[in-house]
Amino acid sequence: MGARLMSGRAVREREPVRGRLRAPVVARGRGRGRQLGPGARLGLLLVLVAVVGCAALVAGRAPSPSGVWEVLTGGGDAAARHIVLQLRLPRALVALAAGACLGTAGTVLQSALRNPLAGPEVTGVTPGAVLGAVTATGLGLAGWESPAAVVAAACLGGFAGAGLLWLLAGRDQSDPERVAVHGVLVSGVLAGLTAMVLLVAPGELGSVVQWLVGSTEGRVWQHWALLWPWAAVWLVAACALAGPLTLLRCGDDEAAAAGLATGRARGAALVCAVALTAGAVSAVGALGFVGLLVPHLAFAVFGADLRVTLPGAALIGAVVVCGADAAAQFLSRFLAYALDADRLTVPVGALTTCVGAALLLIVARRQGAVAGRG
Repeated sequence: MGARLMSGRAVREREPVRGRLRAPVVARGRGRGRQLGPGARLGLLLVLVAVVGCAALVAGRAPSPSGVWEVLTGGGDAAARHIVLQLRLPRALVALAAGACLGTAGTVLQSALRNPLAGPEVTGVTPGAVLGAVTATGLGLAGWESPAAVVAAACLGGFAGAGLLWLLAGRDQSDPERVAVHGVLVSGVLAGLTAMVLLVAPGELGSVVQWLVGSTEGRVWQHWALLWPWAAVWLVAACALAGPLTLLRCGDDEAAAAGLATGRARGAALVCAVALTAGAVSAVGALGFVGLLVPHLAFAVFGADLRVTLPGAALIGAVVVCGADAAAQFLSRFLAYALDADRLTVPVGALTTCVGAALLLIVARRQGAVAGRG
């Protein structure tokens, strides 16, 4: 009897120990299952890219989703094949590439300047590219029917805007706040020059409004053929700058102590960001808030390791722009049906600007609330 009591007591004494030993193991296993690694997150983003690409293909008014599938599998009539293969498919591809360029450009700028507000829209890059495209169109040197000339004009304007910011910043190039202030001023001046060009050549307003607002309407294979090699080269260049950009995010003193030539590294980063932005603007115009907000999403999802964050920003930008394009097409169909207007279309740039402004206000309020509690 005593032996049985002793054995039962021993079992009861061991059970809490086993429970304490097992609990952490189970908790660790569950934590690992819930937390995805960078590779898995990139894989999920690739799936999202495919999803929004398919959504952009079926978002138009005609043919129906079943008709689109029939065309993709080799069937369909001539009209459906033309709409899907010659209009919707290049439009979706251009939206994906432009979004990747803007997302990466914003991440490069915010890392090189150490400023969370250093998007292409407020550093003179996007306004300069728009000014170049508008000026070339007003002079009759470029147009939507000549994408190559638009790319050249937008690149020249983008580099001019960035160069003007670089000159105004002067010795304050390493000061994020001063660079941001100078960027806002440069962007305002370039926007004013664009308005002056439109006043001089008002007849070109209809052809350049797409650059001012941002649109993927009417993109064909010629636009894609010009955009993808440019985007591929500069996206690879941006990923190659992941190491120097990571050091620049730590500060100029720390980067210099690590042996980095900060001036050259920042200059190379800015050239890369300008080239990516100019390529996107020349294809789809000025899409508001994409280059500003996508980097914040990328850093939130992937962290500070730019070797993973830069590809992640490219994928997030592609998802955002192509998803916004699909949403704009669905919204255009709804408004056309509700208002009985066949030709009513919602530009994708208007959608990204409205949604981006709302998100920026939400983020600003949350950060203000956190700062107030602190």
